[in-house]
Amino acid sequence: MNIEEIINQALIAGIPQLYGKPVSSDSIQLQKTKREFEGDITLVVFPLLGISRKAPEITGQEIGTYLQEHVREVVAFNVVKGFLNLSIGDRFYLEFLNHALDEENFGIMPVCEAAETVMIEYSSPNTNKPLHLGHIRNNLLGCSVCNIIEATGKKVVRTNLVNDRGIHICKSMLAWQKWGGGETPESSGKKGDHLVGDYYVKFDQYYKQEVSGLIESGISREEAEKKAPLLLEVQEMLRKWEFGDPSVIALWKTMNEWVYIGFTETYRRLGITFDKIYYESDTYLVGRDTVLEGLKNGIFRQHPDGSVWVDLTAEGLDEKVLLRADGTSVYITQDIGTAQVRKNEYHPSRMVYVVGNEQNYHFRVLRLVLDKLGFPWAKTLYHLSYGMVELPEGKMKSREGKVVDADDLMDEMINTAREMSSGLGKLEGLSPGEKEEIFRIIGLGALKYFILKVDPVKNMTFNPRESIDFDGNTGPFIQYTHARIRSVFRKAGENGMTIPEKTRIDLSLNEKEKNILKMIHDFPLVIKDAGQSFNPSLIANYMYDVAREYNQFYHDYSILKEADSGIKDMRLLLSVLASKVIKKGMGLLGIEVPERM
Repeated sequence: MNIEEIINQALIAGIPQLYGKPVSSDSIQLQKTKREFEGDITLVVFPLLGISRKAPEITGQEIGTYLQEHVREVVAFNVVKGFLNLSIGDRFYLEFLNHALDEENFGIMPVCEAAETVMIEYSSPNTNKPLHLGHIRNNLLGCSVCNIIEATGKKVVRTNLVNDRGIHICKSMLAWQKWGGGETPESSGKKGDHLVGDYYVKFDQYYKQEVSGLIESGISREEAEKKAPLLLEVQEMLRKWEFGDPSVIALWKTMNEWVYIGFTETYRRLGITFDKIYYESDTYLVGRDTVLEGLKNGIFRQHPDGSVWVDLTAEGLDEKVLLRADGTSVYITQDIGTAQVRKNEYHPSRMVYVVGNEQNYHFRVLRLVLDKLGFPWAKTLYHLSYGMVELPEGKMKSREGKVVDADDLMDEMINTAREMSSGLGKLEGLSPGEKEEIFRIIGLGALKYFILKVDPVKNMTFNPRESIDFDGNTGPFIQYTHARIRSVFRKAGENGMTIPEKTRIDLSLNEKEKNILKMIHDFPLVIKDAGQSFNPSLIANYMYDVAREYNQFYHDYSILKEADSGIKDMRLLLSVLASKVIKKGMGLLGIEVPERM
């Protein structure tokens, strides 16, 4: 039981004794004591004044006296206006240290058979281009949110929806058909997703040339963009695909397979996995049938041109097309189908979509449409909307080829880690292979941490070189802290020292030691908060706080040269717990920590 729970229970039992009235848990507000005041836990007294019928200072004094007399963990208190600051004894934190070391998975809740199931969709790439920096943020957010939700004791289904059909995919196919000359990943030496992406860019280049030519002939830009021959050809290719044209389907299968092989390699390097992969080419049919059923039942309506629409004006939105005039599906059609397939297959209590904030409107519409169709679980859909990733030079544009490719970025990060780590001279004595593995861990750790430390709702600018700084709020700083702790254990072994199983609980803690233990004590609460808010940045920044606090302690106090054996043992065990929490916390972010750096 954590200290907040202990105090909360004592207050629920004690306040009726003090004032003759029960208190609700909502009225008990506990928070960390601010650094400028003495104490560890602060009770906000104001919500209790209606029960005490006394001034804030008197109420605080009375409750503080009661807690000090009845809760052995509370050793002192002070009242500042309406705030009761409680000091927690060292014994509690030393007992906590022993208990936490006994727990193999401290901070992690076990997943039981009866746990609720949460399905989380992330990645969701299109098969017309390779993964880029924007996809990296999506994948890292999705994967870490899965880890965190699972650590709170829930079952998690990691899922990916591959957008493998539609007009964009046909653009790559048509461009390869026209200008590919039979090129393959093998003949070109390119990854398949890169090769297909090149043809997506090529389509856009030729399409723009056609539009410019039509404008020069005297028609408007809007009309030119609709009548460009390439656009008409690609629209016809999509129509043929939806009606099963054998030659179009064969080309689609071939080019998609190139992309899947490329995606698999990128996911492997990033450490991204899925439990289930859905394909839009399968689920859009379920969505189309559902839309037609809704049309039949009067939920949707058909325009004179044959297109099917839903009217959401009563909900403050507008009309939304669900099927085009030629009968082909739009993006939301497959989302309607996919949601049904997932619900029937896994029965999740919640379906979470990790998708950028440019799709906020789309997911409002999806929930409303599913609700109109009579699905009671429509309200359980949750859009984890995140901000865009930009570069110092501005926004990325896939169709123009102005993106940071995920594979190239990972290579750059590892190269930068190699360059900066080599200058530190900390890896002497390791084999070239061991050094390369550390460079990989540092480079990818820097990338992941830099992205995940930012609140998902915020836009961010990614600067590769800033992310591999070994000082400040970066992944390498936290990784280096873990490596530093492991070096303490190696030196202890070299000097014939053994790490004890327990610490004495009658010791006195200095301020640095107590601060570390107070911080680590909060690890389960941080995981809980991050899970409830779908926000990995809470864990990322907490990891930095733990690492920074440990480094300050390490700088100010000796561990192995401490003369008092009891204090030395305690500091070794404190270091064991710190390294354990750093490794587990970074693991929730999908980040490895090396033994040496």
